[in-house]
Amino acid sequence: MPEPFRIRHLCKALEEYLGPDQIAEVYRAYLFGAEAHEGQHRMSGEPYITHPIAVARILAELRLDHQSLVAAILHDVIEDTQTAKDQIKQLFGEEVAELVDGVSKLTHIHFESKEEAQAENFRKMMLAMVADIRVILIKLADRLHNMRTLGVMRPDKRRRIARETLEIYVPIANRLGMNNLRLELEDLGFKAMYPARSRILEESLKKARGNRKEIVNKIEESIKTRLEQEGPQGRVVGREKHLYSIYRKMKQKHLPFSEVMDVYAFRIIVESVDACYRVLGVMHSLYKPMPGRFKDYIAIPKSNGYQSLHTVLFSPYGVAIEVQIRTEEMDKVGESGIAAHWLYKSNAKVSNNAQIRARQWLHSLLEIQQNAGNSQEFLDNVKIDLFPHEVYVFTPRGEIMELAHGATAVDFAYAVHSDIGNQCVAVKIDRRLMPLRTELSSGQTVEIITSKGAQPNPAWLDFVHTAKARSNIHHFLKNLRGHEAVTLGIRLLNKSLAAHNSGLENLTDEQIQRVLDEYSFDSMEAMYSQIGLGSHLPMVIARALLNAEYETDEASHESVKPKPLTIKGTEGAVVTLAKCCRPIPGDPILGFVTSGRGIVIHTEDCKNVAEFRSRPEKWIDVEWEHETTGEFPIDIQMLVESHRGVLAKVAASLADMESNIENVNMEERDGMHSNLRFTVSVLDRKHLARIIRGLRSMEYVKRIARVKR
Repeated sequence: MPEPFRIRHLCKALEEYLGPDQIAEVYRAYLFGAEAHEGQHRMSGEPYITHPIAVARILAELRLDHQSLVAAILHDVIEDTQTAKDQIKQLFGEEVAELVDGVSKLTHIHFESKEEAQAENFRKMMLAMVADIRVILIKLADRLHNMRTLGVMRPDKRRRIARETLEIYVPIANRLGMNNLRLELEDLGFKAMYPARSRILEESLKKARGNRKEIVNKIEESIKTRLEQEGPQGRVVGREKHLYSIYRKMKQKHLPFSEVMDVYAFRIIVESVDACYRVLGVMHSLYKPMPGRFKDYIAIPKSNGYQSLHTVLFSPYGVAIEVQIRTEEMDKVGESGIAAHWLYKSNAKVSNNAQIRARQWLHSLLEIQQNAGNSQEFLDNVKIDLFPHEVYVFTPRGEIMELAHGATAVDFAYAVHSDIGNQCVAVKIDRRLMPLRTELSSGQTVEIITSKGAQPNPAWLDFVHTAKARSNIHHFLKNLRGHEAVTLGIRLLNKSLAAHNSGLENLTDEQIQRVLDEYSFDSMEAMYSQIGLGSHLPMVIARALLNAEYETDEASHESVKPKPLTIKGTEGAVVTLAKCCRPIPGDPILGFVTSGRGIVIHTEDCKNVAEFRSRPEKWIDVEWEHETTGEFPIDIQMLVESHRGVLAKVAASLADMESNIENVNMEERDGMHSNLRFTVSVLDRKHLARIIRGLRSMEYVKRIARVKR
């Protein structure tokens, strides 16, 4: 189609819903864009301006406003031409300029890798979308037209673009409820990613469609007849399964093609919500419903605002029938999502469910961005958040909370509020105390118990499922770790300076500045942090601060025996107790400085200590503080006679001696004896000795010892 005809065709389509002045503005944008892209061609050989016109046409089909269409026509001028954002602002207004800038890539910044560039471009686009959601609508239309014309690309580039489409843009379209656009992106991405599989599946689908035609017609006629007899009236539409959804179902559920195609799908569209439920009753009287296969997305909409009744029925033809029942309004929102009735978006009273849910999601994106350390972390968190399924749970007040499938009690706590998540210590699910890692199911009532002094546990990162929880925990731990690293760094540096009869208070500004410049530290705090995290050895920094006069006087600093560094074992992320020997207060200990982790504490007799003896500069003398608080894990191994109830008796005895069991493992040894291995919490060596004496005195216990791996 010649270029002038394309723009005339677009303007003709716009006459259906835009005024003459708005259409004239779109045409003016075309004239500007055509001039800016003059001489540029697509890989197909067509003038480049044909692509922006095609993008605008996709948005026109969604009935988007004229500013979105102007921005669509100009969406590549900043990136691919000499046009500046200020020029667009001057000619077409600030809103259009911001939309174009939001869609444009970061072409003038150097990135270390393609992954980093993709992550930063994605972050910029998503934050622009938070400011104006039309950014993502333009980007989705841009991606759709690029996917439609992907055939001219090299196979490797086709696969890369297809993978990005399936991993990022399809979930976003789904999250925004744009079902028609999502389905086309999925099928195009599938064809580009797996051309052979797509071709074979398409041929099988055509064949199955012919074989199914007679049964589909009979079922459809039965539904229409019953609706005419019992009412209410509604449109009955047979639903065609899409290639990618068939492929995904076959892959996820390990089903052959014949079983996937055994389900016949129909949609019934009626006038009102009341009619939806009445039609559901009619359908259940026509064919028997399958137990557990009914879903009410009208009462509880999906996360993207989708509403419909879903039910699966037994048919007399030996096949299952999937029926969706919805109103005309729900059908429009189900197909177009946030783009449905876009022209009326400024009127809050008529915002559809998809638009309301989208605004809530955008608010959560801002929080994730604020807590993310970098663009890659933001991208990873948003990918987690683009979940395909949801669970619905209740607060103690009866409010419905929507969470990702697989979400835990900690995810729920952060969904309520970040402060609730940071301070949660326990959870009641349906009035029963349960572990915080418990995976939630729809219909449960969840109550979070908090404590003002509580903090997020790094172990939570192993089981939290939602992006909001993950980003909040990361953010809190980073800040906490930074403070702990600075505090430890000051103590370590002071200790090393004391070996030279000096201290931080004796240093001059000149000495400090020289070391900051030499090691490229931004500040004293940055220097302390790097020492605390083990990235720089305190004795090396101490010597650098004190300069050469101390380097030559070996006797002076060797004669001073520095005091060991005292630790509580509860310092946090920068002081770690080694899991191989599990040191507890009272054990003789050594500290090993590890880059990025701070100090790892081992017992002096730990077998792993020998491996590090060749690196004495990494070791540091440490000792326990006299007053230590907290509980410390320890491993105990026991040989017991195999009697019924022996495990319960040992567990009860441990509880009586005020020790919590963190883990237990039991193995039968020879039919008469069993090995028990416990991980229990103790206060110190005295507490451990009392526990071992108590267990050794039990009738069935033959041998007991503390275990070091």
